[in-house]
Amino acid sequence: MTTDRAPRAGRADGEAERAAVPAVLAATGAVTRTACLWVPDWPVVAALVVAGLGPETPAAVTGGPGGRIVAVSAPARSAGVRRGMRRREAQGRCPDLQLWPADDARDAREFEPVAVAAETVVSGLEIARPGLLLLPSGGAARYHGSEHDLARELTEQVAARTGHECQVGVADGFLAAVLAARDDAVVPPGASRDYLVPHPAAVLVHARPGDRALTELVDLWRRLGVRTLADLAALPDAAVAARFGDLGVWAQRLARGQDVRPPARRRLEEDLTVTEELDPPAQRVDVATFAARRLAERLHDDLGKRGLACGRLRITARAVDPVTGEARTLERLWRTDDTLGGLSAARITDRVRWQLEGWLTASSLGKGAAPAPIAGLTLAAEEVAPAGALQPRLWGPGAGEDLRARRAVERVQALLGGDAVLTVRLQGGRDPRDRVQLVPFGEQVPPERAPDRPWPGALPPPAPSVVLPEPAPAHVLDDAGRPVVVDVRLEASGDPARVVVPGDGVDDGGAGGGGAGGGATGGAWSGLDVAVVDWAGPWPVAERWWTPRGRRRVFLQVVTDLPGGVGLLLSSSAGEWALEALYD
Repeated sequence: MTTDRAPRAGRADGEAERAAVPAVLAATGAVTRTACLWVPDWPVVAALVVAGLGPETPAAVTGGPGGRIVAVSAPARSAGVRRGMRRREAQGRCPDLQLWPADDARDAREFEPVAVAAETVVSGLEIARPGLLLLPSGGAARYHGSEHDLARELTEQVAARTGHECQVGVADGFLAAVLAARDDAVVPPGASRDYLVPHPAAVLVHARPGDRALTELVDLWRRLGVRTLADLAALPDAAVAARFGDLGVWAQRLARGQDVRPPARRRLEEDLTVTEELDPPAQRVDVATFAARRLAERLHDDLGKRGLACGRLRITARAVDPVTGEARTLERLWRTDDTLGGLSAARITDRVRWQLEGWLTASSLGKGAAPAPIAGLTLAAEEVAPAGALQPRLWGPGAGEDLRARRAVERVQALLGGDAVLTVRLQGGRDPRDRVQLVPFGEQVPPERAPDRPWPGALPPPAPSVVLPEPAPAHVLDDAGRPVVVDVRLEASGDPARVVVPGDGVDDGGAGGGGAGGGATGGAWSGLDVAVVDWAGPWPVAERWWTPRGRRRVFLQVVTDLPGGVGLLLSSSAGEWALEALYD
């Protein structure tokens, strides 16, 4: 049950806090009175339901890069398990910990009974994500007597019908309602902006958990001194849009207590609808999903042809009772994510599949009830507006490519193991090969050599474009064809005139830029023999000379007569030259 809680800015020092907030925080547009129903730790709750375990079981869900903990149950938290931990550390703190991988379909399917229970109190709800419902509170609060009565009725119905504990918050705007639900509070009308003022900017992650780009942006703001929502709301609009893009604009609107979508984004076009009849009716999720995929592609194509994007997706199914033949309509509304450029056909299909799994399982119908086959599917794009405001970027996080790439890499890791996919990271060192560290994707492995320490004799910038996996034996010759030798005083026996790489040569690995053989990329360097146009060095590097594994080398940079002026990095040790890297 919620409790009426005065805004935090209403304390004795509230006037001083309000005086520090620019007028822009108070001069925002109209917002919608919103009720938010939140089931804490929903991914863990859903996993426990599927496993048939009770809430007293210490449990956690893993996911994301590195398979870290992303959701924790209350018993596990009491044992010291926290989000972001590695599996081994979490199991060390709680040996009885039950672990499950993250599963969006499971979360959505098991959340359907919660949505059904909430619909007995309020109609017209929408799912922000599994575990979080948004409800229009105006008419429902008047019907039930007050917003407190509405919150109490929602929590009681969810508890009675599903056995899950939930919290309800009511406030003006999306972010304030989400935070009010976490506080189990009702914020009085008109007080949501003051309620948001003292919150740290880090609470923005509750609006979209698991979003790596948002987490990194909040961390950047912290380092720039933007520590509270008031600080973020005070920034000039143009500066936020230019410096932080669509994600920054979205976060600033939430910080100012506005709705997720600005008033200009209200529906300007008629809703687009696609429908398909299933004959025979589908009793299995995979059969219904096959039809849903076709509908999703049609809807996405229709939106694209008209240059439109939608703010909400309404999924409607016509279910036929196999005994009586009576038809009933199942309907659910999903909110889309504006900052990722609306819904692609694949993302539409995912949401429909999750919803179908909820409808075609007995968990949404109650014990003893059989799911009814789906005889028809309808997808409707609502809050349709010109796609200009939702146009994804050509590259970068806004294009969605990095998200798809991360998911693909994580699938490969799941099949082959965490060490099968490696990423490159810079570390301290003197030559290009030493400065490269290969680490498992998503793992926070400390660098072997600190990059912020001085490294005397290190290779000067710019860095080479291609570093050979292993140095290739080479010959450096002077004008007379004699080998160039560097003595202990770093005196060269002659000026470098030619560089020869004998044998099969070097494979450039498909690097960009010019290469041997007319600047072609991706080919093998066979019998490299090039003239030296210019050169720099040599300079010595003595590493750990006091140990048996110490190395003494001299480096030489040369510019060749290859097309594009390809440069070479050469090293000499014990009188033998080797090709280390190439410059394009």
